[in-house]
Amino acid sequence: MKLYSGPLSLFARKVEIALAEKGLACEREMVAFSQTEGYSPKHPAVLAANPKGQVPVLIDGDLTLFDSTVILEYLDDAYPEPPLLPREPKTRARCRMLELMADEVLLRPLQRLMYRTEPENPDPVRRRQLADEAAKAEGELAALYGLVAARLEGPYLCGGYSIADIAMYMSVMYAQRLGGPGMDAVPDLEAWYDRVAARPAVAAVTAEVAAADRLLSRPVTQEERT
Repeated sequence: MKLYSGPLSLFARKVEIALAEKGLACEREMVAFSQTEGYSPKHPAVLAANPKGQVPVLIDGDLTLFDSTVILEYLDDAYPEPPLLPREPKTRARCRMLELMADEVLLRPLQRLMYRTEPENPDPVRRRQLADEAAKAEGELAALYGLVAARLEGPYLCGGYSIADIAMYMSVMYAQRLGGPGMDAVPDLEAWYDRVAARPAVAAVTAEVAAADRLLSRPVTQEERT
């Protein structure tokens, strides 16, 4: 297998965690990234595989896949042990919904914090607009934290550890690295977050993201942190 990933790609890093949790050997190639140019120039292999030109892209023999959700579901079908999706249909569906919630619902406010690691905008009016939008996004994220905490079933989101935990952890972790709201008001979520973060596969990816931030990102200022 080969994975095209990116140093600060939330979605590619999801796939890296799943591969490690399953103990699957995989060659990894990091594509070029900067905070000013993004993923530019686009990697030719990524462009050839994905019409959107985005990572992750996974190649497994004669099969090439893009989109982190598709990749994670394929990995669980092709390499079922240890499972990362529940087998009972309703629990499996709830798990998929929670992954979608992480990838699409939490991502919307999360995106409005991402300017904080980019070079500072030279226009003071635009900086104020970005800060105002971020303040609203933080409120939205704090409310979503409560919804996520209410969906915990035991130690994890779907009872057993699953792709829902991987996806949700990545979204919450990215909110933390971008100075988003803490979890003091939702101790059950904070305990879940710490539990997932302690898994070796997750800890390794978290450390790599932090190292990439030190090389590539503007530090989030104290004023920007909630």
